[in-house]
Amino acid sequence: MAEVGKGTGAAAREMITFVIGAQEFCVDVMVVREIRVWTPATPVAHSPSFMCGVINLRGTVLPIIDFAARLGFAPTEPNSRHAILVVQIRDQSIGLLVEGVSEILTISQDLIQPTPDVASQLSKDFVSGIVATEGRMISLISIDALLPPRHDQEEAA
Repeated sequence: MAEVGKGTGAAAREMITFVIGAQEFCVDVMVVREIRVWTPATPVAHSPSFMCGVINLRGTVLPIIDFAARLGFAPTEPNSRHAILVVQIRDQSIGLLVEGVSEILTISQDLIQPTPDVASQLSKDFVSGIVATEGRMISLISIDALLPPRHDQEEAA
């Protein structure tokens, strides 16, 4: 586990870093339940384009989201090198399809810079900050923004 910004006096957070193309992203380690190798997903009719489908995770149906497609990049063509990050979002577990998990970093809070003002609002919704360290630019993902709002459940009530 790498420590970044140690000794600055700011609170530290542990982050899991992963890659999509040439870009690095990270999420708080506390939202990650497990890391799995890619398992082919069963498609779900009328699902959003970023949803790969569902898998059976120890008797539970786990939706799998293509992280790249969710962020507006080209859809992923998964293979055995890809990974699924099982994360907790609100009251639901979901799987994020990523190219690979890099490492766990301990990042001091003062290294997290705000998302630049030139970024689109959509970009700012998904990226809550940028960690610039050791020649790397790592986007801190706002995990709650990955799931769309639950309008259909509110309308059905």
